[in-house]
Amino acid sequence: MSRLSLENVGLKITKKRGENGVRATAKVIGISPATLLRIEKGHLPDLDTFRKVCEWLEVNPGDVLGSKVTSGSTHRTVAHFKKDKTINKNTAKALANMILAAQRAMDIEEELV
Repeated sequence: MSRLSLENVGLKITKKRGENGVRATAKVIGISPATLLRIEKGHLPDLDTFRKVCEWLEVNPGDVLGSKVTSGSTHRTVAHFKKDKTINKNTAKALANMILAAQRAMDIEEELV
């Protein structure tokens, strides 16, 4: 199986949704139907929406972003970026990598204390 990427998250959503309606699926995920359709068409969601979609798809966000999470406490790090239509996928990936790196550094510091 190929690695899930930002580019094919929409395809995975469409496949898992199957015959279920957009409204019903969006409600289960906790996002609006319009947002779900945008993601299915390949648009990049904000980080909170991305997290919800990954939970619904049962995938690790780090796997999608190509980042390896080394700590089990990563769930404590929460960041929200206001949706900006000008942000590109590379910028989003870089930000996600920075957040995960900061979390790893905090985990290492906790282990030393």
